[in-house]
Amino acid sequence: MTSGTLYLFGSAAPPVFELAGVIETAQADGWDVCLGLTPSAARWLDDSLDELAALTGHPVRSEYKRPGEDDAWPKADVILFAPATFNSINSWAAGFTSSFVVGVVAEAIGKEIPTVAMPCVNAAYAQHRALDRSIAELREQGIAVLYKEEGGFTPNPAGSGKPKAYPWAAALAAAKKVARA
Repeated sequence: MTSGTLYLFGSAAPPVFELAGVIETAQADGWDVCLGLTPSAARWLDDSLDELAALTGHPVRSEYKRPGEDDAWPKADVILFAPATFNSINSWAAGFTSSFVVGVVAEAIGKEIPTVAMPCVNAAYAQHRALDRSIAELREQGIAVLYKEEGGFTPNPAGSGKPKAYPWAAALAAAKKVARA
């Protein structure tokens, strides 16, 4: 029995290196996982993209498909964008869709695809007013943003990241919850 199709999207932040384990956890919970990455995250994971594609059974995507090409993935039941960087969160909220994953989550609002985002920003970025504005904008549009709340992401001081402490379990639980709602 499957829980449905989970689009797992990631930006270039240290927790992106944990995606193989996250995919395995999601699959153990019954999800068919499709992995999408920002171009920078894809470069960071370049050496493991083939293994990640084999793990999911779907191509890893970081670019838009060409017009007329068939979609390589099944339709999403839910999208989890984690880690979502300062750039990705702000681009998404402002509607700047130059990257594939940001374009998909922006369009998901209009398609009413349940979406969860968990930022991964340091405390210096968190001081920039644009971040709070963007998170508020996304929440107003129905996106579950797990940030500075129990179980969500809380920024670390700049340069002291703790990628192993990123709350992946909370992110997956939230995706499951919004998919069932």
